[in-house]
Amino acid sequence: MSSVVGVDIGGTKVAAATLRDSELGESIMEPTTLTSATELVDQLIGLIESLRGDRLDAVGIGVPSVVEFETGRVVSSVNIPLADLPLRQTMSERLGIPAFVDNDATVAALAEAHDERMMLVAQHLVMLTVGTGVGGGFVLGGRIYRGASGGAGEIGHTIIGLDANADPPEPGDFPQSASLEYLASGQALDRLAARAAGRYPQSALGRLLADGKPVLGADAVNASVDGDPLAAKMVATWAERIGVGVANVINTFSPQEVVIGGGAAQAGELLLEPAKRIAQGYVVPGLRNRTTIRLARWGVRAGVLGAALLAVHELESSGG
Repeated sequence: MSSVVGVDIGGTKVAAATLRDSELGESIMEPTTLTSATELVDQLIGLIESLRGDRLDAVGIGVPSVVEFETGRVVSSVNIPLADLPLRQTMSERLGIPAFVDNDATVAALAEAHDERMMLVAQHLVMLTVGTGVGGGFVLGGRIYRGASGGAGEIGHTIIGLDANADPPEPGDFPQSASLEYLASGQALDRLAARAAGRYPQSALGRLLADGKPVLGADAVNASVDGDPLAAKMVATWAERIGVGVANVINTFSPQEVVIGGGAAQAGELLLEPAKRIAQGYVVPGLRNRTTIRLARWGVRAGVLGAALLAVHELESSGG
C-alpha cells in the first residue's frame, strides 16, 4: 500500500495529514501564509516534511483555484497567492516525489464518494463546499469530472438572484452580486448577521455589536442554537439560498448524492433542513426525491482526505 500526504489549502488555514494503508492520520493545521507564493510554498514544504516519516510516495494538494490538472499549474486563484504558478512541478522538484494538484472542492468530492474503508460507494456525486466562497466538485461515473479546461465545478458562480423585473446588470467583479457565492457563502452569512445586528439592537446579535464585538455568521449559528428567533431567520435565509444552488445541481446532473461541506457544514441541521426543503421545491418533478442531500461525512477533513486519495489514484493509474 502507498504512503501519501494530503494537503488542503484554504484562504484561512492549511491542513495536512498522512494516508497509509487506508488509515487517515491526524491533521496538522496552520494559518495560511498569504504574503507571497514563495512563502506559501515554503509553508507547504515544511508541513509535508514534518509528516514524511520513513516513507512517502506522493503528495496530493487541493487548492481553492482553477487548476490545469495535467500540468498542475494554478491558472487563477482568488484567495491565495498562487495564480499562474506551476505548483505540481515546483512541489515535485523540491520534495523529490510526485505531487498532484487539483481544485479543493474536486478532491473533497472524491473523498465524499468513498466510505470509511476507502471504497468508492457513489458513482455520481456532486459536492458544494461552502466556506469563504462556494466551490463545487463532481464525481461522475466513478471518476473526477474536470471539463475540457480542468476548471469544471465553479458552482458558486452560477446566478441565482437576478431580478425578473429588471434588465440583467452589467457584469462586475467576481463573485457577481447575483451569484450563489455572493448570496450563500460564509461571507454572505457574515453580512446577513451584521446587518441584522445593526437593525435590531435588542437581539442577541445586536447585543454583541453593542459590546464592540464583530458579528459573524458563526455568531448567528450559535445564537440560533440558543433560541434567538432573529438569528434563526438569518441562518434559515442563508440555508435556503444554498438550497436553490442544490436544486440547480440536481436539475443539471441528477446525481445519486449532493453533499454540502466546508465550514458551513458545522451548522448541521440548521443548514441541512432548510436547504433540503427549498431544493426539493425547485427540483423538476421527474427528479424530485431521487437524490440524497446530506452533509459531508468527512466534515472539514474531506479536503485533506480527497487530496490524499488523489495522490493514491494517480500513483495507481501510472503504475507507481
